[in-house]
Amino acid sequence: MANTDIPDIIYTKVDEAPELASASFLPVIRRFAASAGITVDTRDISLAGRILAAFPDHLSADQRQPDDLKALGEIVKTPQANVIKLPNISASEPQLVAAVKELQGQGYALPDYPYEPKTEAEKAARARYDTLKGSAVNPVLREGNSDRRAAPAVKAYARNNPHSMGDWTPDSKTRVATMSQGDFFANERAATLPRAATAKIVLETGEGETVLKDAVSYPEGTVVDATYMSASALDAFLAREIEKTKAEGILFSIHLKATMMKVSDPIIFGHAVRQFLAPVFAQFGDDMAALGVSANAGLGDLLNRVKDRADILAAIDACMADRPAMYMVNSDKGITNLHVPSDVIIDASMPALIRAGGKGWGPDNREHDCVCVIPDSSYATVYDETIAFFKQNGKLDPATAGTVQNIGLMAQKAEEYGSHPTTFEIPQAGTVRMILDDGTVLHETPVEAGDIWRSSSANKAPIEDWVNLAIARQKETGYRAIFWLDAARAHDAELIAYVKPILEGKGVADRFEIMAPREATRASLETITKGESTIAITGNVLRDYLTDLFPILELATSAKMLSIVKLMNGGGMFETGAGGSAPKHVQQLQAENHLRWDSLGEFCALGESLKFLAQTRDNARARVLGEAVEAATQGILDHNRSPSRKAGEPDNRDSHYWFARYWAEALAAQSGDAELAREYAPVAAALAEAEAQIVAELVAAQGKPADIGGYYHPDAGKLAAVMRPSATFNAIIG
Repeated sequence: MANTDIPDIIYTKVDEAPELASASFLPVIRRFAASAGITVDTRDISLAGRILAAFPDHLSADQRQPDDLKALGEIVKTPQANVIKLPNISASEPQLVAAVKELQGQGYALPDYPYEPKTEAEKAARARYDTLKGSAVNPVLREGNSDRRAAPAVKAYARNNPHSMGDWTPDSKTRVATMSQGDFFANERAATLPRAATAKIVLETGEGETVLKDAVSYPEGTVVDATYMSASALDAFLAREIEKTKAEGILFSIHLKATMMKVSDPIIFGHAVRQFLAPVFAQFGDDMAALGVSANAGLGDLLNRVKDRADILAAIDACMADRPAMYMVNSDKGITNLHVPSDVIIDASMPALIRAGGKGWGPDNREHDCVCVIPDSSYATVYDETIAFFKQNGKLDPATAGTVQNIGLMAQKAEEYGSHPTTFEIPQAGTVRMILDDGTVLHETPVEAGDIWRSSSANKAPIEDWVNLAIARQKETGYRAIFWLDAARAHDAELIAYVKPILEGKGVADRFEIMAPREATRASLETITKGESTIAITGNVLRDYLTDLFPILELATSAKMLSIVKLMNGGGMFETGAGGSAPKHVQQLQAENHLRWDSLGEFCALGESLKFLAQTRDNARARVLGEAVEAATQGILDHNRSPSRKAGEPDNRDSHYWFARYWAEALAAQSGDAELAREYAPVAAALAEAEAQIVAELVAAQGKPADIGGYYHPDAGKLAAVMRPSATFNAIIG
């Protein structure tokens, strides 16, 4: 039975650049949607909103906020769900702490973030805060698998207006460095459960048994993994690569996912900081620990904590002078790759470096070849093969390249992104065992102190749904279709045991290939170089990585991807691109009142959402609106109305004016709904007649600092004033 309490469309309130853009774009959406009787409500899944929702007992009645993420997690399980989901912060510890401090400064009596909780109150606060770290949002909302691809209009625009690509040469020294032993890939074990079961995870040592996790529930048919990364092997690998990079005379860089892989990757990042500053930690480790230094928090936090210790600072300077030059996040400000764990995120950083011809910025503010350290070898081969391909064949030509679409397994917390509650830094040597409720030992792993142990899982229903989604996509397109699965990897072998019988049972096995990631990378690059297209059918992490890698090469950005989540219970979620939330865009707005965020992803998602609404709620006008959205999106591309990067030139707010105008013009011109045409003819005319005035008002707002009342938790009134500066446009839209 339909739930009539669910809004027609839910537009998520998020963070950083997409949330700033929403302040301008959402009033436009609501104005047009009202013409079809469509309700557009918001749900707050921002980091600040989730923090406030987690601590109602610390807030006054007027400050309390409902747990919108929890509520939305239930909505996506219904057939009525229609969610436009914008990118949100996957918070690292420094981001979480900064957001808490900002909220405290705004009068919210939140507890301080306890780095080392001692009292029961501190332990309770830390437990709540830990639930907000990393990819806390996506596993809750993604009750379906992913269908990501470039919209035809976006792909056509990229071909007709090819972006710049850095030149690759065969003698480039840029390379990927990854572990050959002791990593998650090498140590992985996997099994498919023949029945529903619960499992506990215990660490057994000479001193007895410690329960790491009690009663993890798995449905029948779940693929359950267990693996670990050896801390000693990781340290030895990092030490070798630091010395090797110095000998090669190129930049040292490390690429991780310290936001979504919120337990494992900050620890790995900390190992890199300690190895890079090994002499300093050897001499001053105890002193730095007393000052609260945690290598996992990064070099920036470390430098701040030792700022009054001239001897430690001198030792750091001497060590850095003896190390290879560092890949820089901001060479002007001296911010290195090791400053903050969330500054260099692999799915964005590696494609950007590859697009630039293998070059990264050094401390001298010049481009250099790089060593790209990706410790775990599970997916490092994708980037290694991509670099090898371009060294051999030269850069990709966006004007002629085909496209790589993606069907990604992610529903119900599938694979690594679901491993957060079952990832542990091992406190002492022993054996980790996963023990089922009948006493069966599913997995057992010998570990040393400091090793990183983790388990992930993928349920049967999402796996089967993923394969069937791939079959449907291949049938619709006829494209070459490849399952990126490595038969030599334990987890992938279990998935292949699902994939092959389904393909054979449907009589389509001859339309699909199964390849390990390295071979699939080469095959996909060969295919798109010829101007042809392919479908990458991948697990969760590769879904994330590839839907940045290929779009950045093909389109110059992943933010313009069409990203549809076909929810397993019949609803739909429409994600606005594959990119992040663009903190640098916010910094530019605050400094210059110019927002370069491109809302093209929101335009594409809106059109799909409206058409889905027409289908599921029998709303003919929603389809007319959706088709007009597609025409407006085409208009943005055809007339180059996307934002400029420079202040004083058109920005995100200008693009919303043009989108509204093209949308109104399309509705006025269509013949499917005469009443809508009559309603929007005068709107289109008014927007056209006021063009000069509106553009002038938008440009006049730029060039000076913008006060939005907060970074993580802006003031709604101030944000609206900044993002809706054209009184003329506002009056027409209402």
